[in-house]
Amino acid sequence: MKRILLAAAGGLSALCLIAPGAASAEIIELGQTSAAPVAAPACPTGVSLDNCRIVLTRTTAVQNETNGVLNPTKVTKDGWIIAFTVGLSKLTSDAKTELGLLKGLDQRWGGPPQIVLTVLKPQPKNKYTVVAQSATFHVLPFLGSVLQEPLSLPPTFSTMTALPVKKGEVIGLTVLTWAPVLTYNLTSSKYSYRQSRRANCTHTPGTQTAQTTLNSTQQYLCAYTGTRVQYSATEIVNRPYPKTYVGGPTSTKKKK
Repeated sequence: MKRILLAAAGGLSALCLIAPGAASAEIIELGQTSAAPVAAPACPTGVSLDNCRIVLTRTTAVQNETNGVLNPTKVTKDGWIIAFTVGLSKLTSDAKTELGLLKGLDQRWGGPPQIVLTVLKPQPKNKYTVVAQSATFHVLPFLGSVLQEPLSLPPTFSTMTALPVKKGEVIGLTVLTWAPVLTYNLTSSKYSYRQSRRANCTHTPGTQTAQTTLNSTQQYLCAYTGTRVQYSATEIVNRPYPKTYVGGPTSTKKKK
């Protein structure tokens, strides 16, 4: 069944939905906790830039475990995803070296870093079906920061478009080109994620493996332990109208 996006006028100001004192809306942050917030990745101590594996390329990733919490992005209540957070590495503090790195990454992976938030329905045998996706976000200006972004439609940002989610679905991060979003060398028993590909898992994908088509299904057989994809999503939960709400839904049941 095709889903309808929820649009609210006001752009960035629409995030007042999650401000303190907002009208009893329940907010759930999927993918992070106070003990394990999203952070900008960095190369592990003693690892050179040439051997640093913080860049994710041409794939859709789903975090399976974060700090010992299984399925951290799993939706537990129906609602709407209204924003996301992603940690992006600076790559290097040396401006000249950074310029060379960016040029090389762009040439190899088809352009500057681009990401999409993807809602997936889990299927048997590690298969996932795309049920909703955000617009594409170009994140080059935000390298070296933890980016918090509303789901707005570029380039005008005059409308905020939320993604509908249902209980049991999960939130994935789709990288169309490349993005430095991986923290690794973590405890293997507490962190793991999967990519939307089936083979050659020890090498970067030679072709585009990201899920970009609505209702498409792919098998996620490439699993990686000790690694965290640094992203989360902000959900506003559907809530029933109070029974006394004037103008709310009315019963269609006929009185006897």
